Amino acid sequence: MPSSRPAPKDLASLTPDALFDELVPPEQLRQVVARALAEDLGAAGDVTGDAMIPTSAMGRGVVRARDGGVVCGVRVALEVLAQAAPGCRASVHAPDASRVQAGDAVLSIEGPLRGLLAAERTMLNFMGHLSGISTLTARFADLVAGTRAQVLDTRKTIPGLRMLAKHAVRCGGGTNHRIGLFDAMLVKDNHVAGLSPGAMATTVAEAAGRARAAHALRFVEVECDSVEQFRAIAALPAGTVDYALLDNMDPARLAECVRIRDAQAPRMLLEASGGVRLETVRAIAEAGVDRISIGGLTHSAPALDVGLDVEAP
Repeated sequence: MPSSRPAPKDLASLTPDALFDELVPPEQLRQVVARALAEDLGAAGDVTGDAMIPTSAMGRGVVRARDGGVVCGVRVALEVLAQAAPGCRASVHAPDASRVQAGDAVLSIEGPLRGLLAAERTMLNFMGHLSGISTLTARFADLVAGTRAQVLDTRKTIPGLRMLAKHAVRCGGGTNHRIGLFDAMLVKDNHVAGLSPGAMATTVAEAAGRARAAHALRFVEVECDSVEQFRAIAALPAGTVDYALLDNMDPARLAECVRIRDAQAPRMLLEASGGVRLETVRAIAEAGVDRISIGGLTHSAPALDVGLDVEAP
């Protein structure tokens, strides 16, 4: 019996702001920020700030980009201020997804200086990490511009921060893959270990039918480690498999799979993955694939350097 659950939303159709609202509802954002602040403030709070700064002191600070990049994490920073620095007021100069140069102002903050200093590191940690993801994603997306390929993220994220990382990828011009194990079916090599290409295709077709009957899926995807495996998957009836993940294939083999797809399964989308680097992504895109998934977007992106400059009270 087909699933009665409503179809998942098309995340790719949402703006970055709308995607944030979808992935990170207010209570989840509050909890993520509260845990981060608890790590920094503990039970005693900011002992240095409390000893150094009079309770009545007011101040103004500006968060600036130290390097050029793509901003992300501003909405998280505002939540940090709301929890750690009540009474502070913030003005946003560069919202999420803005491209900035070194020295550009991102946020201006005014209010009690103790609270501002207590919020500083947690606020900058979020912004630096998320802006780093957005910035690296933008570099990859710029390199494949003019091809049909989209840049995708993966599930290789810091535990507990996946939804924010997915938002950061979108801010950088990337596209989101599945969110978790729950919203799409992705058959990996470990699911079909030891099967011949033909047996793999039969097994996948049967499992895809069961999964579609039980769940509202975003898509069904199958990892193919060889052209032979892909031929077997491409021969399945149309609509059985939505995407084929072509793992660790060089551009020549990717192009061969594109030709097979065009002849046998024109509705199927092809995704290249495995060891994609800035130096290789253009050649992969020019092979004709539709998607390029890159784990490094979220597990290896260097943080964007952002800092808070506080004016003397």
